[in-house]
Amino acid sequence: MSAIDNNTHWPTQDTLQAWRHDFHRHPETAFQEHRTSARVAQLLQSWGLQVHTGLAGTGIVAVLHGSRGAGPSIGLRADMDALHVHELNTCAHKSVHEGRMHACGHDGHTTMLLGAAQTLAAQPDFAGTVHFIFQPAEENEGGARAMMADGLFERFPMDAVYSLHNWPGLPVGSAAVHSTAVMAAFDIFDLTLTGQGCHAAMPHLGKDALLAACQLVTQLPALIAREQEVHKPAVLSITSFHAGDTYNVMPEAIKLRGTVRCFDMAQRARIEQRFRDAIAATCQLHGLKAELDYRVSYPATINHPVHAEVCAEVLAQVLGADKVYRDLKPSMASEDFSFMSQARPGVYIWMGNGEDSASLHNPQYDFNDQVLPLGVEYFVALVHALLRDGKLPASA
Repeated sequence: MSAIDNNTHWPTQDTLQAWRHDFHRHPETAFQEHRTSARVAQLLQSWGLQVHTGLAGTGIVAVLHGSRGAGPSIGLRADMDALHVHELNTCAHKSVHEGRMHACGHDGHTTMLLGAAQTLAAQPDFAGTVHFIFQPAEENEGGARAMMADGLFERFPMDAVYSLHNWPGLPVGSAAVHSTAVMAAFDIFDLTLTGQGCHAAMPHLGKDALLAACQLVTQLPALIAREQEVHKPAVLSITSFHAGDTYNVMPEAIKLRGTVRCFDMAQRARIEQRFRDAIAATCQLHGLKAELDYRVSYPATINHPVHAEVCAEVLAQVLGADKVYRDLKPSMASEDFSFMSQARPGVYIWMGNGEDSASLHNPQYDFNDQVLPLGVEYFVALVHALLRDGKLPASA
């Protein structure tokens, strides 16, 4: 039996589920989380927390001081945004907004942090301050960076920050903690190759940008397979290829886009340079012009090792030591909590969403409601472990 089942200070499973289903039913994408933000603020205010709205537009920080007096200050973060995905689920809480859905579980993350905020507000038996961070625009748009640019850490000083993500494939009731690297850095690019269009029957009269683009699509992965150290994982993927619109014309311009992911920042710089070199060489060979927009997006998410040990100990208490996996292979997906954990010591854990769960960003994904109380318990136990004595544990 969980703490939620036998303690009146905790929100019930039904309450958590109702919040989560409401968020799921009304998904809002990056920087458009107006309804979600208003509902989150309303709940936080009803529990007596100091609620600050409007960071990065729709972001929220709620402040709770412990009843034991002064001490360290920590942040607990949840993301609120949904994705541009057409939901294929048929459940009662299916999205009512066509083409948008919570396909990554941020509805669950928001709900678990709300549950922790309610529980701790009812019984703030700790020394120090907790900042509950409800962040917009994690998906592609860098909402964490935007909140920081809006003064997150200046207005709300924090000694450390913590977050979690549900993880399909891990059993419900389990979690994973990484000592260092968790999620990869994330860069994106748009490339336009411009040649000289011509009749398809007379290719010698043009400059074939289509052929050059096809060569790049096959050659660029060699930057990873043959030039990078095999023990340092990296991925370069072309994800979009737009060329031509009829049968008998060699197109003038080709547009490619894609992504680069890795963990090592020096490696990241080498890949970008070799990427540029390969494009320049191809253009010289074929007599083309290139326009490259290469954008460094998210850094790698790297946990602070000693803080990760504290989180692992807390999870062992909540879930059982045999349910806590240590240092699984990091994911090549990315997470903008990385901006926060670059600025402050941070830990980002994975919490199992079920072995039979649809994958993240899948139109049939749904957050597993059984996980909701476990996330609440983890956040609450983490606060007590970190702020029990008015100072962060010696190991952190």
